[in-house]
Amino acid sequence: MNYHLIRYLLGCEIYSIFTENYMNKIIHKSNERGYFNHQWLETYHSFSFAGWLNRHKMNFGMLRVLNDDTIASGQGFGMHPHDNMEIITIMLEGEIKHKDSMGNEGVIRENEIQVMSAGSGIMHSEFNNSKSDLCKLLQIWIFPDERDIIPSYNQSSFISEQKTNEIVNLVGPKNSDFKLTINYLLNII
Repeated sequence: MNYHLIRYLLGCEIYSIFTENYMNKIIHKSNERGYFNHQWLETYHSFSFAGWLNRHKMNFGMLRVLNDDTIASGQGFGMHPHDNMEIITIMLEGEIKHKDSMGNEGVIRENEIQVMSAGSGIMHSEFNNSKSDLCKLLQIWIFPDERDIIPSYNQSSFISEQKTNEIVNLVGPKNSDFKLTINYLLNII
């Protein structure tokens, strides 16, 4: 994944919703995002999240969260719950260790993406897998099409698909041909 391109795009985020007859577009400038530095976590929130509340930035259509996180070595989020949310983690740098209540345990590395359909409920933890380096990631939460489904988890590498100036299909709707799928009629490319 081109880390610099992603950072550039985050500098001026553009969200679009297409409907039958028109397109809505909202531009969020990077200096308008919520920012917190918790020593172990440096994070930018595009939408109201945790301790940052902006009533004009609660979500954008089905997009609820777009966080740009940098996590200190060995630090992370202890076991915590989610339900009825499609959660996508895109690793930009480093590695994060994941463990969940479904028995999944592993490491998500740079150029890998993790998808988790929280469905009827899941517990999980995420920690920087390095004892010396920062890890950087984007975390995206999307409201699901269907509530209370059976939770699911998957991750995949996209190194072999990366080609200069070509679009790569990353995440698609369930029952699609995408490597990773979520419970929402959406393509992330």
